[in-house]
Amino acid sequence: MNERLIEDAGVPVGVGPWEGPWPQDPRYDPELLEHGDRRNVGDEFRYWSVEAIVAELDTRRHPFHVAIENWAHDLNIGSVVRTANAFNAAGVHIVGRRRWNRRGAMVTDRYLHVQHHTGPQELTTWAAGAGLTVIGIDNVPGSVPLETAVLPSNSLLVFGQEGPGLSEETLAVCSQVLSITQFGSTRSINAGAAAAIAMHAWVRQHAVIPPAEH
Repeated sequence: MNERLIEDAGVPVGVGPWEGPWPQDPRYDPELLEHGDRRNVGDEFRYWSVEAIVAELDTRRHPFHVAIENWAHDLNIGSVVRTANAFNAAGVHIVGRRRWNRRGAMVTDRYLHVQHHTGPQELTTWAAGAGLTVIGIDNVPGSVPLETAVLPSNSLLVFGQEGPGLSEETLAVCSQVLSITQFGSTRSINAGAAAAIAMHAWVRQHAVIPPAEH
């Protein structure tokens, strides 16, 4: 397996080799059944193949998409991708350079649909065809507080790079730009954290929250 081990205090998470007769369900991966499943996946997906997990997630994807500008190999991209997986975004879009730093994604990009666009105009054209509303997330003059905004269910949330934020070309194609209100001395927060807050704002407004397990 190529999955990276996630460790807690030096103890690998997950489960060991399957005990007893192997299940006949085709979703299960023989290699994982034999050697154990140490991936950072939910318990319901233990021992499932990547393809089976993606197929199941496709039946319950949220309709929002996430786009990230990639002009200088921002290390935050991986963190944004990982969060997009956590909130089961319908798709992730890399705008700019095709290659991006995958380390922070912790291989979660395997469970997402990731597309590449050469620039903002190409992204906008694709979004229009998919019926998505392009929403920029950046602390710029004229932006609207995310905390008071109503996000469309068909949002395409676009994030810029750490430091410069969204490019002028991308800002020009956004239907609106939302900012995360700051209360301390810093002007902005980490791009990966900002993306997580924005995606969670969409979840709070539109997602069906499953009942808590007791």
